[in-house]
Amino acid sequence: MRFVVTGGPGQLVLSMQERGAACGHEVVAVGPPDLDLAAPDDAAILAALAAARPDAIVNAAAHTAVDKAEGEADLAFAINAAGAGAVARAARSLGAPLVHVSTDYVFTGDKPTPYVEGDATGPTGVYGASKLAGEEAVLASGADAAILRTAWVYSPFGANFAKTMLRLAATRDEIGVVADQHGCPTSALDLADACIAVARNLAAGADPALRGLFHATGSGEGSWADFAEAIFAASAAAGGPTARVNRITTAEYPTPARRPANSRLDCTRLAAIHGVRLPDWRESCRAVVTRLVYDEPQA
Repeated sequence: MRFVVTGGPGQLVLSMQERGAACGHEVVAVGPPDLDLAAPDDAAILAALAAARPDAIVNAAAHTAVDKAEGEADLAFAINAAGAGAVARAARSLGAPLVHVSTDYVFTGDKPTPYVEGDATGPTGVYGASKLAGEEAVLASGADAAILRTAWVYSPFGANFAKTMLRLAATRDEIGVVADQHGCPTSALDLADACIAVARNLAAGADPALRGLFHATGSGEGSWADFAEAIFAASAAAGGPTARVNRITTAEYPTPARRPANSRLDCTRLAAIHGVRLPDWRESCRAVVTRLVYDEPQA
């Protein structure tokens, strides 16, 4: 299959290219200036995607700077909402199945148990609100689409929590990390595998159950502090930098945008309908961190 992935060279785009090539698929990334979701125009987006000749489309383009989005609401809604809708309408026009990537931030984050797809949404910031509007635009487009909500994405590429922890550990003995927010760390490489599998299922089957909302995160759960400790354990085993984790509260680490206390997503539906279950996050964390230590030694 020929996959067209929207967005610049970020975590999921690069992971899609690596994983797609590994299983014999052609993956083409289409981003600015050819595809500009910051100023979405249906005709231009359709032309850019049509030129890429997709068998399937993965919409990975997003404004993901959660704190910056609080002061860039227009830009966040342009990319995450209007842009997502334009990509979905183009996919419909091209007859290409679409996998659209969304986020746990569509929820309030105060549920005591993992969120399921049918739970009420209630974003608390601009980023989550813009991504929820994007989901609604995709669902309203008539595209042959599946939406994958994910969370706590990290990878060997781009800027992410794992790379930040390793960078800080190169110069610090102790790092304060929030311990009262819980979620499911997700390797972008594993998420790419899920996107490929779901897109193939959409292309091969007409069952309506394959479409709609799904949750796709690493299996298992933990806090940010647990995640940091797993990163440092994997790094130490590979001869990389390590540090002690000082477990702090959300109140001790204020941010412009409110973070969900509960980012855990129940992925049962994805496994039951698409046969896709992402690996345990600790296993994937070891693999990514080992690769980072060997490929990108910290100063």
